Amino acid sequence: MLRRGEVSPPELIDAAFTRLDEAEPLINAMPTLCRERALAAAGALSGDTAHPGWLAGLPVAIKDLTEVAGVRTTMGTRALTAHVPETSGAVVRRIEARGGLVIGKTNTPEFGAGANTFNDVFGYTRNPWNTAMSAGGSSGGAAAALASGEVWLAHGSDLAGSLRTPAAFCGVVGLRPSPGIVPGAPGHMRFHSEAVQGPMARSVTDAALFLDAMAGFDAAEPLSCPAPDAPYQQAVARAEGGLRIAFSPDLGGFAPVSSEMEAHLRDVMDLLARDGAVVEETCPPLPELDGTYRVLRAMLWAAELGQAEPRMSKHFKATLRENIEYGRMLSVTDIYDAQRAKSRLFDIVAGFMRGFDVLACPVVGLMPGPVEQEYPVEIDGRPLEDYIAWLKFSFVSPVTGLPAISVPVGLGPRGLPVGLQLIGKPRGEAALLTAARIIERAMGGPLGPIDPVV
Repeated sequence: MLRRGEVSPPELIDAAFTRLDEAEPLINAMPTLCRERALAAAGALSGDTAHPGWLAGLPVAIKDLTEVAGVRTTMGTRALTAHVPETSGAVVRRIEARGGLVIGKTNTPEFGAGANTFNDVFGYTRNPWNTAMSAGGSSGGAAAALASGEVWLAHGSDLAGSLRTPAAFCGVVGLRPSPGIVPGAPGHMRFHSEAVQGPMARSVTDAALFLDAMAGFDAAEPLSCPAPDAPYQQAVARAEGGLRIAFSPDLGGFAPVSSEMEAHLRDVMDLLARDGAVVEETCPPLPELDGTYRVLRAMLWAAELGQAEPRMSKHFKATLRENIEYGRMLSVTDIYDAQRAKSRLFDIVAGFMRGFDVLACPVVGLMPGPVEQEYPVEIDGRPLEDYIAWLKFSFVSPVTGLPAISVPVGLGPRGLPVGLQLIGKPRGEAALLTAARIIERAMGGPLGPIDPVV
């Protein structure tokens, strides 16, 4: 409608802010707004209007870990409450050049550390499906804003499921692309590949549009690569046929899963099989995955936030400090071993994927918990060893570099949405989006925007 001139960007900005006024007091998803900046950008729209990712003046939201020029960017930490950057991050520049209008910054845990969205600057973000529950993290504000209809598209990032977990908890789509598809990693470590940025949306089709807007080579970002010849939207539009799905409810015993989550996803697999999919319960071996992921993660925290000035680090929450200290204690042998194991795991999982379209598993092993709970300590009575143990389903993609997506697969226990994680082949974003659209259609999705349920 924007492209055809049937609605105007200022009209959509007005619509978004009307909805923000209604929903924000209940969910706290987008605490920083920039209406006048968006209106000014709407009046100056230009660029490659024929590009498949041209957004034509569509309002979008940016996660508060990524800088937007002239807009407060706190990273969820008290030391940066007044930080207003002069320049935007690479992905923001690209989105704006392709017609996206930034209307606000979505809430995130401190520096994205953790899968429940809260911080000392803005407080808790609440799940629109039940405001007593967590929206997930670290892109929890983005997911909640989408689910409640505050915005049409939202940017996010992912190191341990931060695009996928909140998407699953809030009933939206979150795509973690392969490293380099979207230029620029969150933060300032140009050559690391474990944390990536990507699109969130209410439907697979919208996620493909946003990925087309984000993707492409940027000479300032060394891992970035050219966009594909065919738009991702084309792959989704052609989505048809049966899928060959490898399904594992616990990744071969690697990740803990609740009985209610496993039961729901087994019902989903039965439905997909009746719809024409070939479902085989199997999983590749995942030797050393847990230790390898933890070393790679800790290296990143120690190399970046471990170098922060005392005026900033004195505010860090306990779990963030623990990550940094673990990274500082790594030995050279730990790092060597992790690099070797990372290559072995890629060979194993990529080889396994040659026999399937996707590997399907939970996004997380349990349903959302209370918003005040930083992280769960047990699943079905089985204790979890630390604050990332419940996120083990997210480890495969950061270690191997394979793309992954969370797609809603109906409402589960207590009327809350459930997400299914699909892991794709190397650089297989188009095929992964195709599979996600087939599953979304089979499940009667997407889920529409909802009024927050208090």
